[in-house]
Amino acid sequence: MSVKIRLARHGAKKAPYYRIVVADSRSPRDGRIIEEVGRYNPTTDPSFIKIDLEKVDEWVAKGAIPTDRVAKLIEILRTDAEAPASTKVTKAQKKAAEAAAAAEAEAAAAAEAAEEEAASEDAEETE
Repeated sequence: MSVKIRLARHGAKKAPYYRIVVADSRSPRDGRIIEEVGRYNPTTDPSFIKIDLEKVDEWVAKGAIPTDRVAKLIEILRTDAEAPASTKVTKAQKKAAEAAAAAEAEAAAAAEAAEEEAASEDAEETE
């Protein structure tokens, strides 16, 4: 029996909340678990991470293998690093970024046109 420490998804649609569980690798993602060892909420800013590291160490000693994401969360807790902030970009933020880029491009084009006009006036004066 291969045992894994992995995430079990809970919460509502588009609002995930995960439990960090020890489960048989053959059981479904949200299926039967052996033990819950922590919780993870990526929707808060910064993300909420609570893991009982003593239980995790016991299970790893027994041969449980953490998944990549759980291993990363454990590493964050062990190093006392800041929990990752939300990287979700909203539609309003995208529109604001596009508007700023368009305004910047328009300003650059106007400045370039002004420089060309000044250069042509200088060329006419020297002739």
